[in-house]
Amino acid sequence: MSEEKAILYYVYDPMCSWCWGYKPVWEKVKQAISNDIEIVYVLGGLAPDSSEPMPQEMQIQIASYWQKIENYLGTSFNHDFWEKNTPRRSTYPSCRAILAARSQGAELAMLEAIQKAYYLEAKNPSDNEVLLYCARSIDLDMTKFELDLLSPETHQALLDEITFSRSIGKNGFPSLFFKTKDELTEFPIDYEKSEGTIGLLKSRLY
Repeated sequence: MSEEKAILYYVYDPMCSWCWGYKPVWEKVKQAISNDIEIVYVLGGLAPDSSEPMPQEMQIQIASYWQKIENYLGTSFNHDFWEKNTPRRSTYPSCRAILAARSQGAELAMLEAIQKAYYLEAKNPSDNEVLLYCARSIDLDMTKFELDLLSPETHQALLDEITFSRSIGKNGFPSLFFKTKDELTEFPIDYEKSEGTIGLLKSRLY
């Protein structure tokens, strides 16, 4: 009987700007280790449902994070977002959209669609109509997607996943947790280079 693969949990939120900044490095890590380690995506849920406009101070603060990530990593952001939308501190809708897409085998395609809509097209993924736009853009079954997006079961599944992310020690986004039969270890995030993370992961396998 073959030994079970080690697991790498990637804890994220589709509207987390540092996850967007980490994406190029994460793709390299994933490519290098996916044959040896099972990668499991876990939604951490950055901000609960809210219909309230984001306070101006918070908008300024988050916009400054975008600028910082852009300067630090060269990540592209469409700063028109802040002028074109009424931002809300609400990422649970986009998290539920990820779960709805996951049920159609399209979690990563949906993640990319949401990130592109948000960061490059200045659309607001706190709004369900934007999430429907994203689902259409990746050719999901729209009847199923909309039912799943709005269902109480999907919301409960999100709460359960958030609980799990906290149980393994999530304290920020993105987070990496490496699980073997014997232990669970949090790995530091290197936003600039993939080699250190890849080397550390591979060293734990042998």
